[in-house]
Order: sequence, then structure tokens, then C-alpha cells
Amino acid sequence: MSGPGETQFLPDPDRLAAGWERRFVVEARRAEEFVRLYESLGFEVCADAVRRDQIRGDCDDCRLALLLDYRAIYTRRR
Repeated sequence: MSGPGETQFLPDPDRLAAGWERRFVVEARRAEEFVRLYESLGFEVCADAVRRDQIRGDCDDCRLALLLDYRAIYTRRR
């Protein structure tokens, strides 16, 4: 479920400030599946593309995640 080097991805500070919680990073092709799951549990959900400025340090796996189109899943209570 988790993407490569997940601990190397910094959460979006704007999302956190707005009350969102980052859950995990996942391949884009699977993101919709998790969006539906969290929505069915009563959450608001966002699946944001991982951005270059969210990569901490020289993480090769994290750079690969950018190329492979990974998404950060954020949720918050409705």
C-alpha cells in the first residue's frame, strides 16, 4: 500500500493547516480505490500528486515516485 521511501515525503503544509491528515503515499492507479474507501467511512479525501518540493534529501526512490505518478492520500472528518 505505501509508496517507496514514504518517510522521505514531506506532507503539504497547506493541507495540514487546513485540518487534513496525510495517511500514506500510493501509486496513482490505486489512489481512487482508497479515495472511495475513506469516503465510505465518512471522510473527506484528497489524492494529491507528490511534488518535487515534498521530497526530503537525496532519496532516489522518492524521485522515482515522481516519475511513476504517486499520490499522497489526505483525509479529514466531514
